[in-house]
Amino acid sequence: MTKPKSNEIFIHPLADVQTTDIGKQTRIWQFSSIMENVKIGVNCNISSHTFIENNVIIGNNVTIKSGVFLWDGLIIEDNVFIGPNVTFTNDKYPRSKQYLDSYQKTVIQHGASIGANATILGGLIIGSNSLIGAGSVVTKHIASSELWVGNPAKFVRNL
Repeated sequence: MTKPKSNEIFIHPLADVQTTDIGKQTRIWQFSSIMENVKIGVNCNISSHTFIENNVIIGNNVTIKSGVFLWDGLIIEDNVFIGPNVTFTNDKYPRSKQYLDSYQKTVIQHGASIGANATILGGLIIGSNSLIGAGSVVTKHIASSELWVGNPAKFVRNL
């Protein structure tokens, strides 16, 4: 993977990117679909096969791996890693053809890392520099600099 030169933004020709609010040196790969009101910071890497809904904010130096869908109400702060196939939710009681006026807000604070295939329920805060193990199901707020793993995710230790 090559880093864009100087201030270039790289958008793969097979990506559908409707937002223009994209920071310098950000890379967006094939088969990504990004809606109009998304905000993306500087030097991010958005891997292939991702979807980012309208009301999402992504900070600087964020990596989003393949197979991740980011739904309305999600805020990802700077220096966050989202592993492949991480699942986010934003509706506590989803029903077909029933649409909410507002969705749960979820915040992934700076420096947090979320392992592959983890599930993050809506309305939670994942603390700064915390680590969520692969395959974990997070059902409660995670404090800063903590390691959580399992289903449901449980506290393991401070980092």
